[in-house]
Amino acid sequence: MPPWNAQQIFEPTPLPQLPYPDDRELVAPEDTPVKGRVWPEYQPRGIRYGSWMIDPAVSAGALYDSNVFSSNTNRQSDIAATLGADLRAHTLWERHGIDLNFSTQSALYANHPGLDQTDVKLKGNGRYDIRHDIQLLTSLEAAYLHEGVGTLSSPAGAVEPTPYSLFSGDVTLQREFGRLTTSAGARIDSYNFGSPHAQDGTVINQDARDGQVYTAHGRIDYAFSEKLDWFTSLEGNRRDLRGSPTQPLGSDGYRALSGFDLEFTHLIKGELAAGYMEQHFFSQTIGNIQGPAYRAIVTWSPSRTFDVHFNAEQVVAEASDTSSTGILANAMQLGFDYEFRPNVVWSSAATYEKDNFKGEPRIDNVYVIDSQIKYLMNRVSSVALTYKYLLRDSNTPGFSYDKHQVGINATARF
Repeated sequence: MPPWNAQQIFEPTPLPQLPYPDDRELVAPEDTPVKGRVWPEYQPRGIRYGSWMIDPAVSAGALYDSNVFSSNTNRQSDIAATLGADLRAHTLWERHGIDLNFSTQSALYANHPGLDQTDVKLKGNGRYDIRHDIQLLTSLEAAYLHEGVGTLSSPAGAVEPTPYSLFSGDVTLQREFGRLTTSAGARIDSYNFGSPHAQDGTVINQDARDGQVYTAHGRIDYAFSEKLDWFTSLEGNRRDLRGSPTQPLGSDGYRALSGFDLEFTHLIKGELAAGYMEQHFFSQTIGNIQGPAYRAIVTWSPSRTFDVHFNAEQVVAEASDTSSTGILANAMQLGFDYEFRPNVVWSSAATYEKDNFKGEPRIDNVYVIDSQIKYLMNRVSSVALTYKYLLRDSNTPGFSYDKHQVGINATARF
């Protein structure tokens, strides 16, 4: 979960499943998306404990960053050791379900120890089947995380990651009426930010960003078939953030979307939606950001070993500084996943994002190329090579920079 003022984009929404779970046929691996596909001979066995299945994993690797401070004037490179651990436990019950996940991820830099960071997350999801057509869905997360130096949500001038703690919870009630499915719920995200240091050693106080985000959401789906679904969704939010006496950071708003989830055989799957959104910022220097909204998530599979993805979305974000400004962000992404062999997958994507800052004459164009080759050696071990290039081109020169990141990571699952 990124900070409240970071863009959250490209979140897919699955098609509703009309038949009951017991009546559904198992999906063969070759009919699943390439990137998440796991063939039986490479499936980790896990550890069975009663009615629970436990899946532990550990990882280690190295990361080269050509511009660790994301700066256009103070470009410095470094190599970091990366260490991670993951423990998932989920139930095997016929009814209801609990899924818990605990993970840690650390980066230790050779020449810039001030950039060292360790993220810790505990996430849980639950499903309580009140009846066969009514489910209570819950999620809970407690985490200690960091914002990377130079990211859009990181305070200007910071030379170390910004730590923050997050507590999040969501409760949703879902009801099926034959082909019609309705859901309604509420969510709270509570943030507490630490304060990073600037180059001269001064502390950049981030207490103004502490607070809660309250969200109410609802959705209606009507399934014409298992291949076509119409939906309408509405989400309202209130960002109750501390701010300062001279600069409030709070806002409230909504986003309404309506569209279709569709699937044409196994060739084209996706979601297309359009609507309207508005975010009212309490700061008079920002005012309102409003207008049409859209979201597109499409996957085209010309063959069973090749998937092409297109994603596009518009969201309202907010800058991190206490002289905050609203941001209208539009993002598009085109990528692919190619399975050379059942145990070798190449994934690559190109992303373009335009950040239009309200309240000041700043416009950023962001270009990202992200690529990974993953090799599964057996059920237990895998190796991944990654490359990422990021260019932020701003009409305010002090915020422009680019960087290359190259990494290697080995993972063991049991």
